[in-house]
Amino acid sequence: MGQQQLLLIVLGVIIVGIAIAVGISMFKSNATTSNRDQVINDLNNLAAKAQQFYRTPNSMAGGGETFTGFKLDSIDVVNGNGSYTCTSTLPTGIVAVSTTASSDTGSITAANCQTLYLEGYGTEIGRDGVNHVFAYVTVNANTITATVLN
Repeated sequence: MGQQQLLLIVLGVIIVGIAIAVGISMFKSNATTSNRDQVINDLNNLAAKAQQFYRTPNSMAGGGETFTGFKLDSIDVVNGNGSYTCTSTLPTGIVAVSTTASSDTGSITAANCQTLYLEGYGTEIGRDGVNHVFAYVTVNANTITATVLN
């Protein structure tokens, strides 16, 4: 084989290697973005359940114009997209959370709770490269606002 042919083979191997590296990077980025979108979608569905609870009268096992007593069903706590909790306090940052089932469903016990926060931790590593994808939604009587923290 001539030098020109060897040079073309080496150049071809380098180009293929770069293409594979770029492809892996794009796949990983897409997986993280997709997981973040799925977590936000799940949080929006849970927020709709919370608003339904809010609007249901106490006599029909609802909240009666409050989120007090709302809790996630065991089926809503963990799924293939991540794990979810609800609280009456604003999430302040990212914490390490297990993505396995837990007996704690985050029941709201604050008296006359008018704002609910639903937190979602994804299965993919987020923007910081260390912690999982993390987002939360703020739920009021008529609004749902999503915030992405990682």
